[in-house]
Amino acid sequence: MTARTKGQIHVIGAGLLGTSIGLALRKLDVDVSLEDSSPAVQSLSIDFGAGRALEESDEVSVVVVCVPPDVTATTISSALKRFPYAVVTDVASVKETILEELVATNADTSRYVGSHPMAGREKGGALSGRADLFTGRPWVIAVEANTNSDAVDVVEQLALDLGATTIRLTAKEHDRAVALISHAPQLVSSLLASRLVGADDFDLALAGQGVRDTTRIAASDPKLWLQILSMNSDQLIPVLKAFQEDLGQVVTALEDVSGSGSLAKIGSVLERGNQGISRLPGKHGSRNTSYSQVVVMIDDKPGELARLLNEIGYAQVNIEDLKLDHATGAQVGLVELSVLPATESKLIETLKVNGWRIAG
Repeated sequence: MTARTKGQIHVIGAGLLGTSIGLALRKLDVDVSLEDSSPAVQSLSIDFGAGRALEESDEVSVVVVCVPPDVTATTISSALKRFPYAVVTDVASVKETILEELVATNADTSRYVGSHPMAGREKGGALSGRADLFTGRPWVIAVEANTNSDAVDVVEQLALDLGATTIRLTAKEHDRAVALISHAPQLVSSLLASRLVGADDFDLALAGQGVRDTTRIAASDPKLWLQILSMNSDQLIPVLKAFQEDLGQVVTALEDVSGSGSLAKIGSVLERGNQGISRLPGKHGSRNTSYSQVVVMIDDKPGELARLLNEIGYAQVNIEDLKLDHATGAQVGLVELSVLPATESKLIETLKVNGWRIAG
């Protein structure tokens, strides 16, 4: 694949996103320079292959700001002055407050286009960087009425070269969306995970995939999330208040389960949950696709998962999704395979013939 992004790309901030951007662009032979406030982090990212150090003679075409949200606006302002001919974008997960700060300080926003890749990992840092981090992921381009269309095209092309799918929204539309689909889930996950701190060890020994799924993102960086949540509080509060109201109704119903309408209220919440999850885009953006689940037991030793997937591939059965869990107290793993219902029987037959154990 040949990159359509032209010129030198300068990345400010060599953490997870900055390093991942550099790695992906270097695979396309794009000239990438890196900068970080920490010399050690900058050196690590360069050693990792994400780019090179900036030189005085460089002519930068695009600057990508990948610093924490609370210093994003000041870093953008500085970049606009330091690189007077470059388009400047950022990858912060909040857009409106950053734009407002730039306007309030009279920054030259004619070359600035905010953006946000909907991609990440629980663990940050250069060592967590991956060249494929953005592949197939949505990348929001924040476009306002007065945004320079040429600058928008440059940032959009950069995102496409990184393998992302672009979506154009205003800063306000972006912040409203992420309050619901990213920021509120982070808080809910953290609140639930915090209940585990004082839990009995015997209770935790029973933990299965349900609690792991719902608390996975609670492992994210608290300092980063403090910035994100505070900067998007206006959009987040209505989502949390609605959640609080629903939770309150469930608590009230559970306190009087035999009371009139109590079970109906609980059932309504569960049904609305089914309806909500069905609206989430699935594979290739499709909705309402029903999959069959086949759970396979595998020995907890090297090579077993690879062998399982190879045999499924030989059978020409396409896996739509996969989850891996470990059985408590046993040296086996449980692999949940999601497939189209029409291929379920073929998959089970193939697995049994090859000696795999089907759970359930």
